Amino acid sequence: MSTQTLPTDSLDRRVSTVGRVGPHLEIQIIDEAGAQVPRGTPGELCTRGYSVMAGYWDDPAKTAEAVDADGWMHTGDIAVMDDEGYLSVTGRIKDMVIRGGENIYPREVEEFLYTHPDIVDAQVVGVPDEKYGEELMAWIRVADGAQPPTTDSLRDFCAGRIAHQKIPRYVQVIDEFPMTVTGKVRKVDLRARGEELLGGAG
Repeated sequence: MSTQTLPTDSLDRRVSTVGRVGPHLEIQIIDEAGAQVPRGTPGELCTRGYSVMAGYWDDPAKTAEAVDADGWMHTGDIAVMDDEGYLSVTGRIKDMVIRGGENIYPREVEEFLYTHPDIVDAQVVGVPDEKYGEELMAWIRVADGAQPPTTDSLRDFCAGRIAHQKIPRYVQVIDEFPMTVTGKVRKVDLRARGEELLGGAG
């Protein structure tokens, strides 16, 4: 762990961020070209110092993918650093959707969908689209006894409250999400099911 919150940090900082960089450690947030991004801009979290692993056992190729020649470990996490150095992790690079050349972070959309009174859980994935390359598909679980929102009603709920490019084009209701043995949602399965429903690029 390269960051930490302190007992003296505000409650908001302790619950909404992963803290600031620890002593004798370095972190940086970079763009796709490897350049540092300004504070407040999302990018990949990289860390360097004693907390970085030596490497993968007997797998130098995989080690080289994770730790570059300068000793920076590329975490695969999308993060944002505020002006006071507090870090918020907003998603994973592998989950990022590129719609019409614009990067969309599913977690931002999911957090908004949680504000819908009938939605108890939401997962957003990218599915193929001929015009934009990818479009957003929201998989939602609704509260017991609630009427599932239609695609149109959910898009209306989003309109004017989040950026138009972040409004899911497709909405699917699901009873349970596919999970890994460690309790994480298998988004790869949701993508595959979405592509199957759409019959490929739409």
